[in-house]
Amino acid sequence: MTEIKQTIKIDFVSDIACPWCAIGLGNLSRATAQIHHRAQIEVHFRAFELNPQMPKGGQEVIEHLTQKYGMSAEQVKENQLRIREKAKAAGFEFHPEGRKWVYNTFDAHRLLFWAAEEIGIEQQSMLKTELLRTYFCFAVDLDDQQHLLEAVTRAGLDPIRAKRVLAGDEFAKEVRQEEQRYQELGIHSVPSLIINDQYLVQGAQPPEVFIDIFEKLLDQAA
Repeated sequence: MTEIKQTIKIDFVSDIACPWCAIGLGNLSRATAQIHHRAQIEVHFRAFELNPQMPKGGQEVIEHLTQKYGMSAEQVKENQLRIREKAKAAGFEFHPEGRKWVYNTFDAHRLLFWAAEEIGIEQQSMLKTELLRTYFCFAVDLDDQQHLLEAVTRAGLDPIRAKRVLAGDEFAKEVRQEEQRYQELGIHSVPSLIINDQYLVQGAQPPEVFIDIFEKLLDQAA
């Protein structure tokens, strides 16, 4: 008789412009690989914009980070190096020279909402990974929609349908409502993961943290 696996739902609130979100996703993937024989992990990516007011053209990354965090350019570069090392350990090979610019990510969130709504959360997850790679590993211009469409294609989704989404304002209202919902729940930094509506995990935690929570939930269900 086949054992029925418990389902663990994760609302992964994040932005593709957040390096710690990539690290957190990589660590979560490592954790789920260790628990997959006992549980079905259902990940829903929820929208959060780090820079919702960022205009077209973006901002040079060193300038942006020094202004935002009050750090020197040297401190930013040292911090970026540490982040790249952690990203590599989590399975993301960030661009060796780092991202050059910070961009508005609203269109990327519309595509992620489309993927989940019309295709499924597994495809949404693949697109999330490819969008993170586009931003941090390829370090290309996110204002150029062709780069978003290339991520869609790499994720195995329909670039023609995605192009129609980007050409209009489809899913704009839904993304804004989702962002507002999680802000009202008190989410003001990412990554923030809500596990089975019981546990809130913030920051790019190591796989062991997720495994511990998964085991607690499975023991409760048993």
